[in-house]
Amino acid sequence: MMLLRTCLLLLCFLVGAVTRGAADDGYRLWLKYDLIRDAGPRRQYQQVAQFISVGGQSATLKAAAEELQTGLQGLLGQSVPVLSDAKGRKGGIVLQVDAAAADKAGLGPDGYRIYADKQNLIITGRRDVAVLYGAFALLRHVTTRQPLSGLSISSVPKIRHRLLNHWDNPNGTVERGYAGSSIWKWYELPEVVDPRYRDYARANASVGINGAVLNNVNASPRLLTAEYLPKVAAVAGVLRPYGIRVYLSVFWAAPKVLGGLPTADPLDPQVQQWWKAKTDEIYRIIPDFGGFLVKANSEGEPGPQDYGRHHADGANMLATALGTHDGLVMWRAFVYKADPKGDRFKAASEEFLPLDGKFQPKVLVQVKNGPIDFQAREPFHPLFGAMPRTPLMLEVQLTQEYLGFATHAVYLAPLIKECLDSDTYAQGKGSTVARVVDGSVDKHSVSGMAGVANIGADRNWTGHPIGQANWYAFGRLAWDHALDSKAIAAEWARQTLTTDPAAVQTIADLLQQTRSIYVRYTTPLGLHHIMGEGIHYGPQPWLERSARPDWTAIYYHRADSVGLGFDRTAKGSNALALYKPEVQNLWGNAQTIAPDYLLWFHHVPWRQRLSTGRTLWDELCTRYYSGADSVRWLQRQWAAVQPSVDPALHADVAARLQTQHKEALWWRDACVLYFQTYARRPLPAPLAPPTRTLAEVQRLVDIYQLR
Repeated sequence: MMLLRTCLLLLCFLVGAVTRGAADDGYRLWLKYDLIRDAGPRRQYQQVAQFISVGGQSATLKAAAEELQTGLQGLLGQSVPVLSDAKGRKGGIVLQVDAAAADKAGLGPDGYRIYADKQNLIITGRRDVAVLYGAFALLRHVTTRQPLSGLSISSVPKIRHRLLNHWDNPNGTVERGYAGSSIWKWYELPEVVDPRYRDYARANASVGINGAVLNNVNASPRLLTAEYLPKVAAVAGVLRPYGIRVYLSVFWAAPKVLGGLPTADPLDPQVQQWWKAKTDEIYRIIPDFGGFLVKANSEGEPGPQDYGRHHADGANMLATALGTHDGLVMWRAFVYKADPKGDRFKAASEEFLPLDGKFQPKVLVQVKNGPIDFQAREPFHPLFGAMPRTPLMLEVQLTQEYLGFATHAVYLAPLIKECLDSDTYAQGKGSTVARVVDGSVDKHSVSGMAGVANIGADRNWTGHPIGQANWYAFGRLAWDHALDSKAIAAEWARQTLTTDPAAVQTIADLLQQTRSIYVRYTTPLGLHHIMGEGIHYGPQPWLERSARPDWTAIYYHRADSVGLGFDRTAKGSNALALYKPEVQNLWGNAQTIAPDYLLWFHHVPWRQRLSTGRTLWDELCTRYYSGADSVRWLQRQWAAVQPSVDPALHADVAARLQTQHKEALWWRDACVLYFQTYARRPLPAPLAPPTRTLAEVQRLVDIYQLR
């Protein structure tokens, strides 16, 4: 026995040595489980990790025990056996499902409790998946070096359905994906199941994500065929032990394309029967299938409006097709018509407000955080707080479609929190978007939050290493929207990059500022949708022609000789009237509105003095220049933590920051020079004019748009 223990300890040492010697390629994400170097804390944890006892045989409890065993052996450098019975033993971790105790403690189906009794550390919950979440929480507690003495933790998710939306296509491409090809290898499935799927499941479960929509909302009908459903089932089989259900985006015209029907009218009995039969077929193959995500009558996608029906007709038809199956229909509210005289800001509200209360109970209306399209800063979507009889699901984007792709470091937790913490005043003060989404404002029992995934086949999963923080933060906020974004950043950094306290603090401070810096050098003061056409990369504020008017930049910024910005007050499009009076008062006065939202709601004269003391033109220039200069600050902060971060990983981020600074200057020069043609004013002192001309910058953008 002594020889076996010695061998195991030697093996842990050798594994640790190899890990220390090899470059960190980012694959392990925040589940690294490297040896704790400080002997004092390590001994403390070792005292309560002598064994793991599992009170059950389910695949999920087995996964929890395996994760704990792997994690603790890596962190503590000692063997941690898994036992089926711990009676009479002390100093271990006991995993047990206890529905009665969980109900008494108000833990719900997914909440967990971790506490110390006189002998052992107990992880419990109503279901085995709750115990799994508790196991990951304990590992996070140890990895971040928190004490175990007197430990007593209870945690209950505030959102029931916490999903990643993959915009992945059957051919392996990822729409708006910047981390390589799709991780789903459809051509190999179901015979070949990539081990990466299990690591994907582990990462999601570790932050409480319990659902994955596997394919693009611009859906291919192929995923619904007899050829592909066994492939989907194979993925579902890997994710199932980790509490993750699979969902599919559906192509509305599938009854025509696959079923040979002459119509896809949701009120047609043949169409209804086709969807019922298809749904039953899916559940025979995947009994715990989660349901459907639908993008309909948006950006050219077919939908019920093609037949004179409305969104509720379509959603309810699918909900009826679900029948007694335990599943959801998530119907996206991202809709807008090509109206040059309209305001895309109002489009979703115009179509969905009349339908409040007309959706069946299995339907969630999925609403983006803002009214346009995942901009770097948007006011919260006016549908939040305006549809009290309909559960609304929040959709945020983790892949950086409008945020510099994988070459710009932009930590998105502050953006998500900005939306969640916004007060809708739906039922008076305190009716935040978070409380609308979690159902507490309008007493809905179902709730959901979706993040458009930034995951790809790149070895480090997200392209930019900092992108991992956005995946992590989404899961943590979907579980508990009250968490602080900077605290999440520190938690992620401590598990992923370094445990050095000073370096962790520096990295958390850096991350917390990245989004505001990006806004300053791209779309300050409420500018929006002025990025490059098509690929949505780089600046193109001069874009005046596209396939539709609301894909141009001039549609949004409305620059002229007088001023800049989209008037959404009663004198303009009156989109502001979609909000409650308290919000209208907050944003309706150009003299008192927060500068960050100014040009979202007001067309402001170039010479008008703002609350900052500068004129609009001077403030615009100042923000563009300070934003670009602030990337240098990011570089200095990152350089300061070099001794504490893996050299290869540090060099990767440092190189990307160089690109980011170059492109920040590109944004600055393009926008300042372009808007100067309207303002006809010099740059305020002491800002130096760009060294290149507007024509030179435009040519650079034209090169980037080649595709």
